[in-house]
Amino acid sequence: MKIVIIKYNAGNIRSVLFALERIGAEALVTDDPDLICNADKIIFPGVGEANSAMNYLKERGLDILIQNLKQPVLGVCLGMQLLCAHSEENDTECLGIFSETVKKFIPAEDKPLKVPQIGWNNIYNLNSNLFTGVAESSFCYFVHSYYAGLGETTIARADYIQPYSAALHKGNFYGVQFHPEKSAGMGERILKNFIQF
Repeated sequence: MKIVIIKYNAGNIRSVLFALERIGAEALVTDDPDLICNADKIIFPGVGEANSAMNYLKERGLDILIQNLKQPVLGVCLGMQLLCAHSEENDTECLGIFSETVKKFIPAEDKPLKVPQIGWNNIYNLNSNLFTGVAESSFCYFVHSYYAGLGETTIARADYIQPYSAALHKGNFYGVQFHPEKSAGMGERILKNFIQF
């Protein structure tokens, strides 16, 4: 099986590689269109800023390529947000796979929570085979200042300041806001489920 991690100017790729190694999977990190198109599974990770990430993808034609992929694709953190329609982060038009809009957390006066959200949070209303063997309210590791709103493609929720999409799914595209590669056994189970699709 060929697993590809899409390379672009957003960090965190090394920890994804290590997580895949822990579950016995190897992956190639590349921005080569032919290698991406010929992969069996594609992981689209990311930690960074939406606008510069989208510019990198557009300069290399990877935006159109990603939109037309037919094999299973998993967006992680910024990768998931870039699969949405639009991000408030520097008013960025994204890839439009998911119809949800990405918004910045605004702390409420009665909930003085820090932004970004950093740390463990539970995910619930799990509604996908991506979560086979994952218990309701399992804890996963999050680091983010922006969130995807709830919508028709939401397959898991989390709460921080307000409820939001912890995971999305449409067709062959999946996205998780949390970092499965940093979410211990639960994250490894989710990665394993994705690879076994």
